Amino acid sequence: MNRRSPSDYSESNEFALEPFDNQRLANLCGQSDEHLRQIEKNLAVSISNRGNCFRIIGSHHSVQTATKVIRCLYDENNITLAHVHLLLQAADRSEYTTTVGDQKEVLIRTRKGMIKGRGLRQICYLRHIFTHDISFGIGPAGTGKTYLAVACAVEALEKDRVRRLLLIRPAVEAGERLGFLPGDLVQKIDPYLRPLYDSLYEMLGFERVTKLMERHVIEVAPLAYMRGRTLNESFIILDEAQNTTPEQMKMFLTRLGYGSTAVITGDITQVDLPKGQYSGLRHAIEVLKDIQGISFTFFESCDVVRHPLVQRVVQAYERFGSDDRRKL
Repeated sequence: MNRRSPSDYSESNEFALEPFDNQRLANLCGQSDEHLRQIEKNLAVSISNRGNCFRIIGSHHSVQTATKVIRCLYDENNITLAHVHLLLQAADRSEYTTTVGDQKEVLIRTRKGMIKGRGLRQICYLRHIFTHDISFGIGPAGTGKTYLAVACAVEALEKDRVRRLLLIRPAVEAGERLGFLPGDLVQKIDPYLRPLYDSLYEMLGFERVTKLMERHVIEVAPLAYMRGRTLNESFIILDEAQNTTPEQMKMFLTRLGYGSTAVITGDITQVDLPKGQYSGLRHAIEVLKDIQGISFTFFESCDVVRHPLVQRVVQAYERFGSDDRRKL
């Protein structure tokens, strides 16, 4: 991005952050003012400060947005570049009043700390999970669909709202061949389930997860293992659901027993099924959209909470279109 001179700008704003606090200022600015530089780069503004007195120069909208972000960050603790990025996203979508005011935050408590929704769609997604027996989280990679679902499952297990936690994935080959992987069937499938293990380890710790799996309180398994079962008092997550067939999706949804919650996550733009095979997730959206007790949360590229480049990659592919519509 080419930096413009102050003469190119149309507005400036000067304000002071109160009450004055050196620690909060240092937290706001970041090491070598990296947080302020990130705001400048994203909003094309110029930010200068002396102590708690700030001056922002830029276009009217950018100055107002930067001012809101800085005031909001001043009230936060343990700020990171990722935190600043997420706040800039929310500000750009005018979600300050909606997220903080109209929507009460949903807090999930795990042994490793507090987890909460970032942005309006994540908050709505968490609310849907807590109020519906079956919830769908659909959208691009990096929007927190699976991570938040696992967090809800862990909290439900810790508070004895369910007796079991099941994390399910379809073992679909994305260009690889299971037969060439070492080990027996379970060992061959294990790499496909690794992202679910990683989330569990982060929230519960390796030793506790191992013990709970040994007692079959936590089960991580391929979708095929669900056939014929009835799952009562369980929290069940079906991840990568875009790689199910309509028949598999129906089979999974009909496993739900009394006292159970099911969350289905997936990205319909990354289907690894054989060519010509219709995705069970796409089919479910059409079939179940008007069924009471089932919720759908649709995430967009602007909701990506990973590295800022991930959001740009997703947006670039959305603009370009899939290979089915356009030849490279």
